[in-house]
Amino acid sequence: MPESRTRKSAETKKKQQATAEAKPKKVKSPGGGRWVAPTFITVGLLGVLWLIVFYVGGQHIPFMAALGNWNILIGMGAMAASFGIATLWK
Repeated sequence: MPESRTRKSAETKKKQQATAEAKPKKVKSPGGGRWVAPTFITVGLLGVLWLIVFYVGGQHIPFMAALGNWNILIGMGAMAASFGIATLWK
């Protein structure tokens, strides 16, 4: 006795679902624009310059003298942020 049409379509639906689940879905990576490279270079250089200015003449600049050793955190934080931005680069 031949099988009914509904049974065949249910089997084909199961096969289609299995092949659709087996294929990995493509995920678009974040960032990668033209802004990333200039931004991470600029932020990193600003962090290095902040530290250099602090060590060379920080005592003579009023706002840097008021910040004290927090200037080290600001400079290192800018460099760390630069590395974080660099991870977006393709």
